[in-house]
Amino acid sequence: MSQATIAGLGIATPAQAHQDELWRGFFAGHYSGATRALAERIFANAGVLTRHAVANPLIEDVSGWPTERRMNRYLIEALPLGKEAVDRALVDAGVSASEIGLFAVCSCTGYVTPGLDILLARDMGMANDTQRLFVGHMGCYAAMPTIGAASDFVIARGRPALILCNELTSLHLQPASARVDTQQIVAHALFSDAAAAAVLVPGDTTGGYAVREVASVTDTSAVDHMTWDVTDMGFRMGLSPRVPQVLSLHVRRFVDGMLSRHGLTLSDVDGWAVHPGGPRILNVVERELALPPDALADSRATLSAYGNCSSPTVLLILETMRQRPDPPRWVVTLAFGPGLTLYAALLQHT
Repeated sequence: MSQATIAGLGIATPAQAHQDELWRGFFAGHYSGATRALAERIFANAGVLTRHAVANPLIEDVSGWPTERRMNRYLIEALPLGKEAVDRALVDAGVSASEIGLFAVCSCTGYVTPGLDILLARDMGMANDTQRLFVGHMGCYAAMPTIGAASDFVIARGRPALILCNELTSLHLQPASARVDTQQIVAHALFSDAAAAAVLVPGDTTGGYAVREVASVTDTSAVDHMTWDVTDMGFRMGLSPRVPQVLSLHVRRFVDGMLSRHGLTLSDVDGWAVHPGGPRILNVVERELALPPDALADSRATLSAYGNCSSPTVLLILETMRQRPDPPRWVVTLAFGPGLTLYAALLQHT
């Protein structure tokens, strides 16, 4: 059976910032009154110890920047970060940039034209006939449909594909508000910057992960539960506290259905790369799938060390799993985003 295999991964992050230092040095003064007390609790319970930021508020406060200035900075920062992640993935896979047939880029935190797909293809020495795809505004689950598109290309064309997820959420720090805005506080407590790249090749590659299926389900009755609005002051997150409740309605049936199509059950899965949208999200997935206590250890460790990096995050978790002495044989990646949408991929270690 024809298949595509993730043969190489590459991770790149900007400078690290500690959650408690971010709180004491900036956010404790960003909020006031009742909002400050609420924010302190949210920051302390976010499950994050360290994050990464191209715009560290301890050094520069971008909350008052107009969107144009943020987008200019996005290009300056995203290019070298993306190049580092891509270069590492290509080396890891043993594939040259000139061999890439499709280059797909995910980002919902910045837009430039010509885009990162064109500029990085030029800078990395990809061929002039390399096809390109840009995936925007799909948020935290964007890596999965992009893996799906790249996998289809690899199988159909017999050529390698490269994906890059590059998110700079620190550029979208919002101004302080006179009213209590819990959704913005949660976003400021969780989100972080990172780039992650993956190379997919035809057939089997020892030590890689074959893409067996990419699946999704969308509950449009909850379309307003997760939003990402372009404003004059950057992009603004909308994150309803009802998201975990909606996930609880769908995740078990959704995952069971995907596994059953491959003759598998939950007990066959020994690797869970669940996007850590926050501690409550992980708790809901763990409960609804009746997972053992350590099943989401890699997801929780990634949240602690990196925060929520949006689309790169599942690849960060997968890279952690892949580096184990005995990597998991069957991996399910799960992520959630606007729609409200659940996306999953079933991967098999080769």
